[in-house]
This record gives sequence, structure tokens and C-alpha cells, in this order.
Amino acid sequence: MKLSLETLDALPEDIRKPSYDRSALSAGIVHIGLGNFHRGHQAWYLHRLMDQGEAFDWAILGAGVRPGDAAQRERLLAQDCLTTLIELDPSGKSAEVTGSMIGFIPVAEDNAPLIAHMAEPAIRIVAMTVTEGGYYVSTDGTFDADHADIQHDAAHPDAPKTAFGAIVAALKLRRESGAGPFTCQSCDNLQGNGDILRQTIVGLAAMSDPDLAQWIDEHATFPNSMVDCIVPATGPSELALVRTFGIEDAAPVTHENFRQWVIEDTFCAGRPDWDKVGATFTDDVHAFEAMKLRLLNAGHQIIATPGELLSVDTIAGTMAHPLIRDMFRKIEIDEIVPHVAAVPGMTPLDYVDLVDRRFSNPEIHDTTRRVAFDGSSRHTGFLHPILRDALAAGTPIEGLALVEALWARMCEGTREDGSEISANDPFWETLTAKAKAAKETPKTWIEQDQFYGALGQNAQFAASFERWLRVVWDQGTEAAIRSYLEA
Repeated sequence: MKLSLETLDALPEDIRKPSYDRSALSAGIVHIGLGNFHRGHQAWYLHRLMDQGEAFDWAILGAGVRPGDAAQRERLLAQDCLTTLIELDPSGKSAEVTGSMIGFIPVAEDNAPLIAHMAEPAIRIVAMTVTEGGYYVSTDGTFDADHADIQHDAAHPDAPKTAFGAIVAALKLRRESGAGPFTCQSCDNLQGNGDILRQTIVGLAAMSDPDLAQWIDEHATFPNSMVDCIVPATGPSELALVRTFGIEDAAPVTHENFRQWVIEDTFCAGRPDWDKVGATFTDDVHAFEAMKLRLLNAGHQIIATPGELLSVDTIAGTMAHPLIRDMFRKIEIDEIVPHVAAVPGMTPLDYVDLVDRRFSNPEIHDTTRRVAFDGSSRHTGFLHPILRDALAAGTPIEGLALVEALWARMCEGTREDGSEISANDPFWETLTAKAKAAKETPKTWIEQDQFYGALGQNAQFAASFERWLRVVWDQGTEAAIRSYLEA
């Protein structure tokens, strides 16, 4: 049965459906980046709050700034912006239809419709999931004002091409109209994601209107948050799976049986009470996000990189590989846990065990390729900070150096069975060229300052990396991992 408001009541009884009247909802949030993660995470929390009879004036308007977002808009509008969520619990699958999103703003090159909607006084939160590498941050952590996209938006503030330019334009209209600012909420996997979003928004605004930049910095809020839920990409198998529940959904979302959302409670224009449905408001997001980014997100890169080289298709498959799983646990416990603090209710070692179970869930068909994607952002964001801390503290780095060597080997573009690894990074051509050169001269790889910065000049790291890359090329991935485990 095609998913729509008209068919909701006719769906099978075992599918959980919205208990609230969708016609009673009004928009309070614009969310930019309507991928699977947002719909399986933030939108779900709001949906469950609405199920309790609350937050009816906080419904979501979807938005996008890329041409491809228009196709997602058409898919979701055709089913009244409803989404089927399928929970992949090892004990059994279940389905739920969520309805917290009520519209999708037209996608336009100059972002005029998006700007107009965000300027409406009823919109009090503008949230986004635009990937970790999408915030125009230089390798030293500062705002990348020289990027061509940023230069365009600074020169054309009324017709920007980026989400950040659109936000600046909308905030300018709200200042002029007296509507006041909205909260800018990043939901991406970045440590200090709110601080980074503030840096980008204020930095961009200052390039064309310093007074506006100061007003935004003083009056808008940018809460830091930690988000967590494994949400695979949707492909043919997911489209087939949703039909087994009797639903025809063009954009279903599968997800694990775990969610976490920890949020800094700084909202300048109000917020939904997400804590009533499981979210955590705290003044110390950093400890939660550091644990997650260092043990889960870095852990993903630890297993996905050798998994890609060894032609293991899924993350659960990598955890079923004894060498990869043992490498994961050794690196996590010996090299990362010393740099992670406990949080209320969870020690770092307990969290390693939790991540182990989550990654091993055989029902989650999360592809190794998806997790290995955009290594230039994920290695620099998740692994390199740990390496820097470990080198400063004098703690072990051999496993982390091995992972960097495996990444360099992966970026050469072939698996060990000879099959091709298709482009899997925004900088794939550059990475592939450097990876080929590094086969003969390993230091070529870590001399990429745009990714390694000063880390590439560290003698201890350079020696470990060079040794492991030679082992990987000469003896293979499994032999290198076995050598590390036996050391």
C-alpha cells in the first residue's frame, strides 16, 4: 500500500502510526539535509513527543541546497512527508511511520525559498545534517574564508549557494523585521559542532556585513550536541524490506535499536522538550561527544578501512572477521580509551563493549563503503586528534599508525583481490595520486598538510606509519594486522 495520509489508517495493525492529527501541526523547525540520519534520529524524537500530545507547533520543514535534494523532495512530498522507520533488532524487525515533518521547501539555486521560510517568525530552530566535512573548516580548525563557495556567498549575500549563506541572509531579514534570531543547531558528528557552526555562520556574515555578524554572535545560539544512531543508506534491499511490511515507501529508513542525543540547553527562541522522549540536556556535551567520536566514529574507520581492502561488504561482516575485530578491540582499549573520560552511567571500557555489540548486529546491513566514505574528513576529524593526544602523552600509537597506513593503501584504488575501489572521497584523485607515490616513498602520504598538518612532521608517527605501510604493501592487510596483534 502506497504510504500517504490517506492510507495511514489502512496500514497493518502491527505498524506503529502517528496518534496525532497532522492537520493540527505547524512548522517551528527548518531542517537542512533530509537524509536518512535526520529522519531516523531527530525527526523520530519529535514524532514521539507529538505522540504524547506535545510540540504541535514544532513540526519540521525539510530543506536542501544541492540539486540532488530536489529528487528527495519529490519522493517525500509524494507520500505526504511520512517516513517508514524499520528497527533492525537482532530479536526481530519492527516498523513505525513518523509524521513530524510536514513539508519540504522548494530547492532553488539562489536559495530564495529557503531564505524566505527561515525568515518567518514561526521558525525558531534551523537545524542541519550536512556531513562532517561540510562546514568550511581549514586544517588548523579555523574558518576557511578562501573557499570558492564562501567567496561566492560573501560577494552575493542575497543569492547564496550554501546553507550557511542562506542562514545568514535569513537572519539579516529577521533582524530587519524585528522577528529576532533563531537557534542554529548542528546535528553532525563534529566535536563542538555548535561552536563550529557558529564559527562558519559568524565568519561568513563578517565578510559582507560585520554589524550583522556581531548581532548574530550576540543574539543567536548554537548549541553543541552529540548524536548517535547507526542508519544505513537506503538501497534495493531496504526498498524490498519495507514492502514486506505491506508498505510502499520510496524513502524508507532502517536503523539499529539504539539512539542517543545529548544537547546543550542553549536555545534563544525556545525548543521542544525532547528530554521527555529520551534526549539528554546537559551543560557538558563535550564528555559525551568525545566518548562517542573517539570510540564509535574512530572505531568505524578502524574496521571499515581493512574491510574495504579485504572485500568485506558490511560493517557486521568486518566484526565477524576475527583479525579485524581483534584489531578494533586492541586499538580501542590500548590506544584510545586512555584519552576518553567517563560520563554519567558509562565508562570508556563499557562503551567499547556497547560499540562492539552495535557494530556486530547482523541485521544492520551498513556497507563498508558507506562508512569508509570521505576518509579525508573522517580520519582528520576522528583519528588524528587521538594520535596527537597520544603522541603528547607518550601512549601507544602503533595501531593508529597502522590504520593510517591501511587508509593510504585503500586510497590507491584497488582491493587485495584486484577489484577496483571506485571514487570514495571528495579528494579521491589527489588521494589516489599520493597513495600510488607513497607505495615507494611512504612519507609522501603524510606530507599532505591539508589532512595531516604538523602530525606529518612528527618523527615517531612518521616512522611507525612508514613501517606499517611497507608491511601492508609487502605482506598484505591480514599479515600486517596479525603482526600488530602479536606485538
